Amino acid sequence: MFLTLLLVALLLASAVSLVVARAFSSPIDRILRRIIADDISAAWLKYLKFAIVVVGISAGVRIYELEKYITPQRWQKDAQIVELTQERWILELYRTVIETLQGIAWMLLVFFVFALIAYVIVRIGEMKWHHQRDVTPPAPDVTR
Repeated sequence: MFLTLLLVALLLASAVSLVVARAFSSPIDRILRRIIADDISAAWLKYLKFAIVVVGISAGVRIYELEKYITPQRWQKDAQIVELTQERWILELYRTVIETLQGIAWMLLVFFVFALIAYVIVRIGEMKWHHQRDVTPPAPDVTR
């Protein structure tokens, strides 16, 4: 029963992670193309989609929390293994979805904060470049 729960949690966390990676693929691609005006932005997009899936699965499948179904808790005097009932299954699957989304949300928050900082730096650079181009002195008159 424990192995089935572990497998179902892994599949559920994978599915949720893949859906989120697909949903955020287009916005992340636009941000990366704006910040990194080069072909390397496609490689960064692939890396970020991979990171979303890895973070989602690792956050959603909580191995230490699932251990209570195969080993008794050590600090309790009359420790027993927790029984996997239908209610516990539903609770564990709900936790898997929530923890998966929470892990991905934190990762994306960090990405978007750094992307915002990079965007501001790029905008300042563009504004300086346009300002220098508009203020360049006229060429000297050599017809005299």
